[in-house]
Amino acid sequence: MGTRPAAPDFQSLSAVRRAHDLIDRCYAEPLDLDRIAGAAGYSRYHFIRAFRAAYGETPGRYLTRRRVERAQDLLRSVNLTVTEVCHLVGFSSLGSFSTLFTELVGMSPSEFQRRARASGRPPIPGCYVLMWGAPTAARRRS
Repeated sequence: MGTRPAAPDFQSLSAVRRAHDLIDRCYAEPLDLDRIAGAAGYSRYHFIRAFRAAYGETPGRYLTRRRVERAQDLLRSVNLTVTEVCHLVGFSSLGSFSTLFTELVGMSPSEFQRRARASGRPPIPGCYVLMWGAPTAARRRS
């Protein structure tokens, strides 16, 4: 019989939530653990433990899952290539993106896009999304 870790206190949850919100806002940017932990005001090692206690997964796994979820939205609704989507959601390697996407979704990004297009509405033109939908530094600050 093991013991369960103590539930995080309110102050700890608030700090970890700030980092969680940073990941949600900036998932498409290059995010490193030091920057994310800094948003919570913790060392990287303490932050990983606190994040896992609060959310049940590591911050790296959450960031990957968040990026893949956004990629699913784009592949489903926008006329962009898998490579364009890969870079828009913050991955720098198409191979890593495809591997992680397949691991989390159960099919390759290309297959996911093919199935979504076969069963749904016509996609939004990619040029429109790139012009109006991609986050910019100016829009994030406002």
